[in-house]
Amino acid sequence: MQEIGHWINGKLVAGTSGRFADVFNPATGEVQARVALASKAELDKATADAAEAQVKWGATNPQRRARVMMAMVGLLNRDMDKLAEALSREHGKTIPDAKGDIQRGLEVIEFCIGAPHLLKGEFTDSAGPGIDMYSMRQPIGVAAGITPFNFPAMIPMWKMGPALACGNAFILKPSERAPTVPLMLAALMKEAGLPDGVLQVINGDKESVDAILDSEVISGVGFVGSTPIAQYIYARGTATGKRVQCFGGAKNHMIIMPDADLDQAADALVGAGYGAAGERCMAISVAVPVGKATADALVERLIPRIEKLKVGPYTAGNDVDYGPVVTGAAKANIMKLIESGVAQGATLAVDGRDFKLQGYEDGFFVGPHLFDNVTTEMEIYRKEIFGPVLSVVRSNSYEEALKMAMDHEYGNGTAIYTRDGDTARDFAARVNVGMIGINVPIPVPLAYHTFGGWKKSSFGDLNQHGPDAFRFYTRTKTITSRWPSGIKEGGEFNFKQMD
Repeated sequence: MQEIGHWINGKLVAGTSGRFADVFNPATGEVQARVALASKAELDKATADAAEAQVKWGATNPQRRARVMMAMVGLLNRDMDKLAEALSREHGKTIPDAKGDIQRGLEVIEFCIGAPHLLKGEFTDSAGPGIDMYSMRQPIGVAAGITPFNFPAMIPMWKMGPALACGNAFILKPSERAPTVPLMLAALMKEAGLPDGVLQVINGDKESVDAILDSEVISGVGFVGSTPIAQYIYARGTATGKRVQCFGGAKNHMIIMPDADLDQAADALVGAGYGAAGERCMAISVAVPVGKATADALVERLIPRIEKLKVGPYTAGNDVDYGPVVTGAAKANIMKLIESGVAQGATLAVDGRDFKLQGYEDGFFVGPHLFDNVTTEMEIYRKEIFGPVLSVVRSNSYEEALKMAMDHEYGNGTAIYTRDGDTARDFAARVNVGMIGINVPIPVPLAYHTFGGWKKSSFGDLNQHGPDAFRFYTRTKTITSRWPSGIKEGGEFNFKQMD
């Protein structure tokens, strides 16, 4: 049985805690490896080593740090196939989806090549007689990222790229369910020229998370995962004086107006709702058609599209639409929520409960499900299912549909499909959600914009990637400088105001 350890001080090392977690092959249900779970002592030692390495890295000029990012982009492109296969083997994603995971992380690394420009401060000369003022952006020291299973490449790169480009050392605690790709990324960073110790990858569970939050060395923490854990990390991290950004759950609505292209909307819903088996925080899980005629026509289009979806392992070819969910526990939770929807009176228009894949009966596959006539008090509407389940919630008017998205506790992403520019502009201006798609189903911003939700989908003041990341991973220092023009006689004992 393969044992997966940690990446510490530039090399793979075995864990010493004696504790392990199983890493599954989601397609077969078999345990394919064991990953070491770090102790507090292991985490603290890796953090201390990172702090020591950060001093020299932080003093390295931004251009040289940017060259490491530039080299990393080339290495990611070189090893794309190898990374994608490893990602699919542990997560269950199709190969095209795994490559998309890597690509969206790569794009953030590309953005970090511009670090020298993004780290420039401000300058004012002659703020007073002989007085200049300027600011500097300096690294916060040691930062940490706690990242989820559903994007084993993208989100670690969203965190480590900006943190390292800013001159910090970085402690990555990836999900223990999919640990291999983060370790591969660390090895590529070393090959790209990153000094040993600046990036440490520590596999672990709650013990490691708490050690990060309680560490007196770590100055900032980024997290992506469920909302209850996001709230826990935010509260505990900020209580110890850390800078913390946490991104939690989602329940993303797509409003379909009567004037929308319904074939386009149906295609978008199928891709956004069922891609990656629905294990995306930006998945569309709620369709809100406006008017009975719109709803009937939309459901009529959705059913045959959903019934034709090909579900299978990534090894079955690139025409597979989605693979298994990550664990048996995840599958059980999805099936429990589906049964609650049936029990509470929703119409199961596409029933995937009896889905079986020949030869993979023990895998964690979930068939596609479509609920119609869902109401806002139902559990399948209120909770994040994180599986291949789409709910249709019918509305009588645009205002009623808008209210649904605004009243839900989550505010990660939302979309509207319409041909009317006035409706689209009104929706974008009024809805209290962080990322908006107009005739775009999954409105994930590109790397040079920022990513972040509102309400219980986000905790903290700054978003991920884009300019906000460089603000999060640096502190601003402002200097007021005066160089007298001549030799002063004696001393001054009063504070001279600037003219």
